[in-house]
Amino acid sequence: MSTSKEASRARSGAFEFEPVTEDGRLVRVLDELCAANERFQNERRPVAFPSRAVVAELVEDLRTVLYPVHFGSKEGGGRNLRQRLALVLDRARHALEEQVRRGLEFACEHVPNSARCAICALRASEVSDALVSRLPAIRRTLDADVRAAFDGDPALTSVDEALFCYPGVRATLQHRIAHELYNLQVPLIPRIISELAHSETGIDIHPGARIGASFFIDHGTGVVIGETALIGCRVRLYQGVTLGAKSFATDEHGRLIKGAHRHPIVEDDVVIYAGATILGRITIGRGATIGGNVWLTRSVPPGSRVHQVQARQETFENGSGI
Repeated sequence: MSTSKEASRARSGAFEFEPVTEDGRLVRVLDELCAANERFQNERRPVAFPSRAVVAELVEDLRTVLYPVHFGSKEGGGRNLRQRLALVLDRARHALEEQVRRGLEFACEHVPNSARCAICALRASEVSDALVSRLPAIRRTLDADVRAAFDGDPALTSVDEALFCYPGVRATLQHRIAHELYNLQVPLIPRIISELAHSETGIDIHPGARIGASFFIDHGTGVVIGETALIGCRVRLYQGVTLGAKSFATDEHGRLIKGAHRHPIVEDDVVIYAGATILGRITIGRGATIGGNVWLTRSVPPGSRVHQVQARQETFENGSGI
């Protein structure tokens, strides 16, 4: 493109990008990218990966199924509640089965040279049916979570506000779905669901974490809950709390040992305030309160109150204290 044309298009705000096929640098870049992708394809079976966009739509449909009065208004059109639920649930069921099948085939060892696996397809159907059958129980647990939010935050004016506005409630809802799929041993999909919540809310809950009912995360940004964390009922966390691992065990070859219990156990009725970091397979006893910004690597008995050491302020006058 000539300099005069560039100046003219710059003044008008219009730009064109033309492929520079004669540019040797571009050709080399394309060659290397294609070669890298071909190596990757040669190392793996030709499977269709799960779609993050489709999983995001699936989560929205499941949220609509769980709380149709609050979400999914686009499904109106004069239909009654049962009709709307049937429509969305059917769509969610089919999308779930397809994405679960893709996730299973991603890790499939049944038919190494096939893009489709009959065993994975059957398992995907079973998993989808299992999750759908669990939706009423998930709704009951979520109702307890929403009530805990309302009871635990004086700023909340209604449970509806918690559902519409609170990131902790949103992250917990998606975790309840992801955890069910994790328990059903579905690869990839649970983690995609949890990372969608993470990107939207700033709350990072691994789908493997086991969390009891009436769970509430207030504010929420920066909360991290690890894979093997075990959290009881009526637990409340504030922003910046970490339930993490103190260290990672390795085998004789120096490789990380997967699945080891490395995150905290938090018993019932515990409150953990903002910025607290709790590491390792330790136990926070029932009814304990952990203060803000506490760094904790030891177990705490039930009913304990753990706080930072108070700063001591002293003043010196006329040379005293020297």
